[in-house]
Amino acid sequence: MSEIQYNYAESRKVTVIKAPFSGGQRKGGVDEAPDKLEEFGLLTDIEQLGWTYSIADPLAKFDLKSQKADPTDVYGNVLRPKMVSESCEAIFESSVEARKNGTLPLTVGGDHSIGMSTLLAFVNQNPDGGILWIDAHADLNTPETTPSGNLHGLPVAFAMGLKEENWPPHFDWIKKLPHKVKPSQIAYIGLRDVDAGEKKYIRDLGITAFSMYHVDKYGINKVLEMALEKVNPSGKNPVHVSFDVDAIDPLYVAATGTPVRGGLSLREGLFIMEEVAATGNLAGLDIVEVNPALASTETHILDTVNAGLSIARCGLGETIF
Repeated sequence: MSEIQYNYAESRKVTVIKAPFSGGQRKGGVDEAPDKLEEFGLLTDIEQLGWTYSIADPLAKFDLKSQKADPTDVYGNVLRPKMVSESCEAIFESSVEARKNGTLPLTVGGDHSIGMSTLLAFVNQNPDGGILWIDAHADLNTPETTPSGNLHGLPVAFAMGLKEENWPPHFDWIKKLPHKVKPSQIAYIGLRDVDAGEKKYIRDLGITAFSMYHVDKYGINKVLEMALEKVNPSGKNPVHVSFDVDAIDPLYVAATGTPVRGGLSLREGLFIMEEVAATGNLAGLDIVEVNPALASTETHILDTVNAGLSIARCGLGETIF
């Protein structure tokens, strides 16, 4: 059993990994989120909470606009596998480097396809660590089950190495990694839009999954307790949180690509981060799927971006008192 390599809450050093990536789905605008979060005060918030930060921009070397427009980047029904793979490998390397430097990786997307990068970086440095995937969607489709072909619906399956024989050839870098995410390492919170193929994987693999039904039945505190008990039974291992803002009800977070009504309240979402931060075990955080371009009003932009900032602040230890 691995112990926490660094207590990030004590060292208070963070690497902000900018991932302005929209290639895992069809809608534009989600690539604007890192700059929008920074514009609204992300770096100031980090400093005011007593953390020092560095910034990594692993995708700066790519011409992402041209890559997304490439009509040849298709494999079967999977869209843009080359673009997604190259970008995710670069984010993976930045996440690995951040932890080697003793800093907490805070990855700001971008769409959730980048989650394969952060999960794989985490488990290859913390093979016994736990993962919370906070999302309306399971993102557990494989190339043969995906109804859309959008790779932002497949990152957990890729991080787990599911059905590797059917993958596009571009993802060989994942196949070579010594560790993949084990079904026992990950727990979902907030699910409410799950495809048939994903439901079968969750059942067959015994993955811990809490839908909004469970949140309504047990309350968010009990759900989080049960999730952490599953993925971190000792209470001593590191935990990575991958937070898609569409886990929160669109009443609070309207500017996102695949909103689903009936989600977490904003307070429930922030409570998750407050509680994980309070354990001292947080070893990585993703904030994804903020899309300012999809807002119909300026208020929607303000609400959604500020929700993303609040998730970051709570993860870094902000409390009400």
